Amino acid sequence: MNPNDDHLSPAESEAYRARQRARSKVLGLILGALAVLFFAITIAKMSVHASGQM
Repeated sequence: MNPNDDHLSPAESEAYRARQRARSKVLGLILGALAVLFFAITIAKMSVHASGQM
């Protein structure tokens, strides 16, 4: 569904865009959380390896 289609009313188009924005925010938060998690795991593994424990 494209918000630029002629069959959508202005209210429907705005609702569509609002859902897109909400979905984008959620995906951004999830990707950010995964990046932080991977970074934390990497740092933890590096610190364990550097201390000689395996």
